[in-house]
Amino acid sequence: MTASSADTTAPTEDLLTKARAASERHAWQEAFDAFTSSDQVAPLGGADLESLAESAFFVADIDARERARERAIKAYTVAGDRTRAGAVALGLALDLSFEGRSSIASAWLARATRLLEGEAESYAHGYLALARSHAAQTSGDFEEALRQGEEAVRIGTTGGDADLQAIALVLLGGLKIGAGETAGGLALIEEAAVSAVNDELTPYLTGVTYCAMISACRDLNDVQRASEWTEATERWCERSSVSGFPGVCRVHRAEIVALNGDWPRAASELERATQELARYRAVPPLADGLYAIAEIRLRMGQLDAAEELLRQANEKGHSPQPALALIRLARGDARAASSSIDTAVAETLDVWARTRLLPAQVEIALAAGRLPTAQAAAEELARILATHDSPAARAKAADAAGRVQLAEGHPAEAIRELRGAIVGWREVGAPYEIARDRLLLATALQATKDDDAADLELSTARSEFERLGAPLDLVAVEAAIQAVAERRAAPSQARKTFVFTDIVGSTSLAELLGDEAWEQLLRWHDEALRAIFARRGGEVVNSTGDGFFVVFDEAAAAVDSARQIQSALAEHRLESGAAIAVRIGLHTAAASRHGRDYTGIGVNVAARVAALADGGEVLATEATLAEAGLSEIPTLREATLRGVSTPVRVAPLVWPT
Repeated sequence: MTASSADTTAPTEDLLTKARAASERHAWQEAFDAFTSSDQVAPLGGADLESLAESAFFVADIDARERARERAIKAYTVAGDRTRAGAVALGLALDLSFEGRSSIASAWLARATRLLEGEAESYAHGYLALARSHAAQTSGDFEEALRQGEEAVRIGTTGGDADLQAIALVLLGGLKIGAGETAGGLALIEEAAVSAVNDELTPYLTGVTYCAMISACRDLNDVQRASEWTEATERWCERSSVSGFPGVCRVHRAEIVALNGDWPRAASELERATQELARYRAVPPLADGLYAIAEIRLRMGQLDAAEELLRQANEKGHSPQPALALIRLARGDARAASSSIDTAVAETLDVWARTRLLPAQVEIALAAGRLPTAQAAAEELARILATHDSPAARAKAADAAGRVQLAEGHPAEAIRELRGAIVGWREVGAPYEIARDRLLLATALQATKDDDAADLELSTARSEFERLGAPLDLVAVEAAIQAVAERRAAPSQARKTFVFTDIVGSTSLAELLGDEAWEQLLRWHDEALRAIFARRGGEVVNSTGDGFFVVFDEAAAAVDSARQIQSALAEHRLESGAAIAVRIGLHTAAASRHGRDYTGIGVNVAARVAALADGGEVLATEATLAEAGLSEIPTLREATLRGVSTPVRVAPLVWPT
């Protein structure tokens, strides 16, 4: 060895020793600098290039990380170690895919596949199965994604590679959760998380595993468990001098802060997190962060800012729903909101991803007058959330159910559900959600004439919206308070045609058909009658479950609606064989109006006339027939009505068959 070569070798060996030691103790900047300096003197081998790539990640030099891995693949290939070359290529392909660089990722996946052809099965083939699983999931081939995920777990378990086993468990667990196998999927991710807790994994895979655990808890609405794992991850980051994952942790922590109602602080944390994540080209969590900021801006009434953030998140692969649909609703465009949320739900197969969409679909569908859609969404949400119990899950399901019950005209049931939702939200510390449910609860309480309790809920909701800084919700609660004030003012007189409907023999029919068939028939009845009322300008004052109280400005419209109802029921009987019979009574008179409610003898007469009718019959009073201007008034008969001192002349109406 010449003197000059000895002089070169000694400093290089010293630098490498220093670099390797720094890497071992997670002194990432020191390791990166030493590996880089050593590489400038003499090219690093494959293993040291991998260490350089690892340190480059933790100092946020992603370009240097990519170059080092590309060189490591070449070094291993030249050295004849095709297995390690293939494994590094697969890791690079997966990272590029997460960055959204799918074309280059596909090229490296193809290179890795060729490198491993003919090689004996090893840990590298497990990473190949992982890459194939991810590619299949991206393309929508869920069965193949599961099959390849299970293959990766098998190889990781038998091959003794802790990193492979952990990441394979994480991927397969996520797939199973998405398919609805919640308990089994979560157990797989928890098994991987145990490896992270015990420091059995490399720093990068430890961070990935922690983040997967937090994301799974968040997706399952398990806020408390997500908080625990976020704290555990932060402790690991501090203990291990790891700076590559706090951005991800910060997003999750800020989401919890936002849930707890400190929106300015949460937005500040998220903006810091997105800046950090942009340096790492961590596209999925960066998109998560942008979406989370958009949700906060939406709640703060900053609709334009929220929409711009959703556009940025969408560009990075995060769906803008349901926040974008809720922005459309906030701007008063219920039709556009319905279209966008319905499309998102239809295109989403992951069951837990659907739970993020369904609550918004319930709210938007009800605002658009699409009760059947809201009912179906609330029922599906309850089914999914029941598979993993948590306070937030219970609250979400109860909130949706309460909204639907209120729209169906069942205020007592709505009160029960909404109070249950408030209890659940209180357990996770969600003041905004509590205030929104208080507003709904007040509406339900008003419907049951419990005005004092309704006043208390409205007052509390208003104070909370003011404290939080939620201007759009504050407008809604102020409108509700104003409506109460108007209803309590001196009643106004209004001449209307009052219509009462009632299903005859509903209890016996329900027993005969059974609960499920009866509920389906009752749902059809409600939807059919509401649609007819709406077409003719009828205002539903309330619904008793088996019938409706409706008012019309025009007697002719009320008569026409009653006839259409009986025609629709007759046609339905012929088509389905379901023998549901409805009696209908109509009376036109002046009455006192209190907000949306009506009182007076005229209302009582209409209700008594309906009770006098037979199943399938429409009875109208002389006053209604005269005001409707019927060319041929049917034969009138006098009827004595309970609670009405003067007999009333009534006649049955016929309708087209």
